[in-house]
Amino acid sequence: MSKETGVSPKDEDEIDLRELVGLLIDRKWWIIGITAAFFVVSVAYALLATPIYQARSMVQVESKAPSIPGLPDLSSLGGGVTSAAATTEIALITSRTVIGDAVDSTHADVVIEPARFPLIGGFLARRFSPETPDAVGSPWFGLSRYGWGGEHVEIVGMTVPATWENEPLTLRVGDDASRFSLFGPDDQLLLEGTVGTDAEGGGVRLQVAALRANPGTRFEVTKLRRLDVVAGYQQDVNASEQGRESGILQLSFEHPDPQFAQTFLQAVASAYVRQNVERNSAEAGAQLEFVREQLPTVRLQVEAAQKAMNEYQTRANSVDITMQTQGLLQQEVAVETSIQQLRLQQAEMDRSFTREHPAYRALLKQIGELEARKAGFQKQVGELPDTQQELLTLTRDLQVSNELYTGLLNQAQQLDVARAGTVGNVRIVDPAVVDTLRPVKPRKSLIVLIGTLLGGFLAVGLVFLQRALHAGIEDPAQIEELGLPVYASIPLSESRDLLVMDRLRNRRGRVRRDPGFDKRQHLLAVNAPADLAIEAIRSLRTSLHFAMLEAKNNILAISGPRPAVGKTFVSANLAAVIAQAGQRVLVIDADMRKGSLHKVLGVAQTSGLSDVLGGKLEATEAIRAAEGVANMDYMVRGDIPPNPSELLMHPRFGQMLEALSKQYDLVIVDTPPILAVTDAALIARHAGSSLLVTRFGVNQPKEILLTKKRFEQNGVQVKGVIFNAVEKRATGYYSYGYYEYKADKA
Repeated sequence: MSKETGVSPKDEDEIDLRELVGLLIDRKWWIIGITAAFFVVSVAYALLATPIYQARSMVQVESKAPSIPGLPDLSSLGGGVTSAAATTEIALITSRTVIGDAVDSTHADVVIEPARFPLIGGFLARRFSPETPDAVGSPWFGLSRYGWGGEHVEIVGMTVPATWENEPLTLRVGDDASRFSLFGPDDQLLLEGTVGTDAEGGGVRLQVAALRANPGTRFEVTKLRRLDVVAGYQQDVNASEQGRESGILQLSFEHPDPQFAQTFLQAVASAYVRQNVERNSAEAGAQLEFVREQLPTVRLQVEAAQKAMNEYQTRANSVDITMQTQGLLQQEVAVETSIQQLRLQQAEMDRSFTREHPAYRALLKQIGELEARKAGFQKQVGELPDTQQELLTLTRDLQVSNELYTGLLNQAQQLDVARAGTVGNVRIVDPAVVDTLRPVKPRKSLIVLIGTLLGGFLAVGLVFLQRALHAGIEDPAQIEELGLPVYASIPLSESRDLLVMDRLRNRRGRVRRDPGFDKRQHLLAVNAPADLAIEAIRSLRTSLHFAMLEAKNNILAISGPRPAVGKTFVSANLAAVIAQAGQRVLVIDADMRKGSLHKVLGVAQTSGLSDVLGGKLEATEAIRAAEGVANMDYMVRGDIPPNPSELLMHPRFGQMLEALSKQYDLVIVDTPPILAVTDAALIARHAGSSLLVTRFGVNQPKEILLTKKRFEQNGVQVKGVIFNAVEKRATGYYSYGYYEYKADKA
């Protein structure tokens, strides 16, 4: 609690919600203005921004690739996976190979942009409606170098030196729309050419397949580095699975040119299907090569078995196989044939799988089971007579070799056919298509909404930031918490006289020019006596009457912490209202550096206080009567002296004040700001009372405390504060509230 005022200071950390809401309401026009500006910018951006179109396509990845005739289905061996995971297929779609094929087929590594008029050129070009398919927009304002809509250039081949990759070149249409010129980065002519033919020059080769534009139109042509283009489009092409394990992939691609977006995405889908087919065809080719490698070996086995059989029959004179041996032979041949086929599969799988692969292990298991059966048959064969055993073995080898050779021949023929007519397990369900009526970007309504909200949030943030950085006092209670009573709170007036005075020097100290100002009087007490500010000054007059009863003299010093707080306004108008009450008043402009009393009264600044203190004039010669205000005299500052402080310290100043105080009921001295110079302290030591003028929203508490301390260090006790230029706030106070109370008109 303050010892001097008995007022408990407000907790600095306390958040006053009412004050915050009031602050926003007080700055409502500023907030509305910033929000409106963001709204206008958002609308302009939404209208002028280049629309982005999205191409969409759908492909299906079948869960199982079609079987290749003549090849065993390895999935039947157990543990095999035939359908690629969605993530794998997505990676294949966005692979450098697939995207690179699409870039090459669409010539996407060559970027062509027509020159547009700044800001609005693109907007006008997009809204051009051709009357015929090949029409182009007529140049506006005769500016034929810009494209105004309908322009088209198709380049099917372009090579540039490596140092010019990613460097924009300029293509200019000739007087004949079928001819063109190409200029380098330094505007040097590289080549001239005709549509449909190759043109070379300056290390550049260019083939333009189609050209539609006004003569003189310029295009920016850039040959991009292929690897950079492919990497960029790998990021731009999006693929996602529609539904879990559905095998349906949704492809999308966004681009400002809807035709290019559709063409490019279709090229991506086609390249993906093509590489899938080529992958399956390569698999069939590899199988065919393996089968052809095995055929000579198996043929030699057949020939060896046939030779051994012939030799045995010649030696044994055609011994026949018994019925029992015949049955055993058929079973053993079947098992041995299966074993040989599985061995071939094993040799093929060695090229694709490790021995730990489930399919490979299942194959070994089957071979082991057949080998066990074969061992059982061989045990039975061992019980036969020697002649039958040998005949059975030779016959078995011959039949197994024949069947294996015949099977390989059939597989070779089937694989040859399969390789030529391979069908992949991927197909395009929906070709690429673009909705040209509904671009995906910019989302105009969302942009306007976000922009407007951003503007509102920014405006509110700036209000709070300004308040935090410039926390000037807006409530007189804050002044009283500092131990200084508030004698009056003067509302801010809208009167022209006050506005002119207030704008002589704004809050940043810049002088405002007002032609003819020196010829007019701007005393608010005279020109607008019913103004609320004057009513407040009349209240101050009453308070001073009692406050100065115990003062040592009738001299009143009025000062302030800094310039532009309204000291001169208060001094002049206080003198006027006291004079209007019948007392003789003298107001002295003691700010010999920047005093402005002469501007308020509409007189010249010469022949004033500085001249009196310098000994050039007598005080009576510098005192003049105020025009239109009886009983009010004034003394302006005079010419600016080189040593104002020294003049105020001269005994002549104190003697002058003492003499004048006897001639007037009240002497008001308008002093310089105390924190700027020491003059105010020198003057206040001669005064019986001293008042401090502070301005609403300008002076901060620490600034007022420092002002009070500065006066006290010089032996001056500040009686109180005049709170000037108080503005109406949403929180409902005028600071001690002053209400308009005018007389009714008759």
